[in-house]
Amino acid sequence: MAISFLHAADIHLDSPLKGLERYENAPVDRIRRATRRAFSRMIDLAIEKRVDFVLIAGDLYDGDWRDYNTGLFLVKELSRLRDNRVRVVLIQGNHDAANKMTRALRLPENVRLLNHERPETVVWDDLGVAIHGQSFARTAVTENLAAGYPAAVSGCVNIGVLHTCLAGAEGHESYAPCTLEDLKLRGYDYWALGHIHLRQVLCSDPFVAFSGNIQGRHARETGPKGCLIANVSSGRRIEHVFHRLDVVRWERERIEISEVESESDLFDRMVESLDGLLASDPGPDELLAVRLVLAGTTGLHDRLLADPERFIAEIRSLATDRGQDRLWIEKVELQTQPRRTLTTPDGPIEELLEVVEQFRADLASFQEVVEELAELKRKLPSDLLHDCDGPRLDDPKWLLLLLEQVQPLLFGLLHKSGDGAAKGAAP
Repeated sequence: MAISFLHAADIHLDSPLKGLERYENAPVDRIRRATRRAFSRMIDLAIEKRVDFVLIAGDLYDGDWRDYNTGLFLVKELSRLRDNRVRVVLIQGNHDAANKMTRALRLPENVRLLNHERPETVVWDDLGVAIHGQSFARTAVTENLAAGYPAAVSGCVNIGVLHTCLAGAEGHESYAPCTLEDLKLRGYDYWALGHIHLRQVLCSDPFVAFSGNIQGRHARETGPKGCLIANVSSGRRIEHVFHRLDVVRWERERIEISEVESESDLFDRMVESLDGLLASDPGPDELLAVRLVLAGTTGLHDRLLADPERFIAEIRSLATDRGQDRLWIEKVELQTQPRRTLTTPDGPIEELLEVVEQFRADLASFQEVVEELAELKRKLPSDLLHDCDGPRLDDPKWLLLLLEQVQPLLFGLLHKSGDGAAKGAAP
């Protein structure tokens, strides 16, 4: 028989989203409510599409609850699925591992939380489905859980649910590592994966996919976020459709201003870009959180660096005017370059330029800088270190990007200082 199900993961319900208070005029409450609103939209979608069941592949929570309100909200939403005869299977990931959660509430009877001690299989004969999975017993699970999953159940559509980094995905902790070949060896029809927040289909036979998270939480989690709905035909052919659920969408917009010569032209370019973002379909109750990057070689470079606060305030004012409450400028990055060609005299400036070029040519040369910055890193507040946009003093690539941003300002100041000294010199 044909079946359909919803695959979601990495919900991070009631994620605290630390550091938002540092942003001036940030819609903090609206952003912090986003995970709940996205989850409610997921429940609405499952009911509207009349799916047979919902799979949640880990990190339903974002750690232990601050209070029971998180659990009460969850039970209420899952009960809506029960009332519409939609079953739920979920596993715990690293953020909601068995040894991490100290609070719990009885889940509705339509919900099955899979075992954290060993792989568990749920068979629904009426649907002809077998679901295999295992929760995390602790925060850092470094063994290959998939290798212990049972063989496929004959005559059933077999689905594996797993929270994994899958062969060490870049930027993620190596939790429950495995390879695509490990998954194929199980003989399942579908693998519902979680942990990687970027949606991606890794294989079509068998179908292996990360659904991504349902709501982006910061400026590095850009683009539409949501879940997958899979439709399985009686011949076990699988088709999937992505459904967007997020209510706050993070975007990074790079704006090339090399041809911009005046402030008026700059703000016209801003209006064009902002209107283009708003045309990307945010609904009336949704928010676009945008990081703007101004880049290019421009005659406005010196003015931008001389008074960045004024320009950024003007851009934010334009965003408010164009988008009302649908658009918030999270940050404006200035990555412009001056038009002039710097003439470098002999002496300290020439030596400084040689050091800069050495760093550009050899990232490994930053290692000494990293070691020298270690003491500074220890003194930084922990919230700043864990902020997605905070200083990454042990990352040579981040340091190189920082160097690219400050070099024009540094050399401009040095040349200005030299010019001033020359003008003040006695004839």
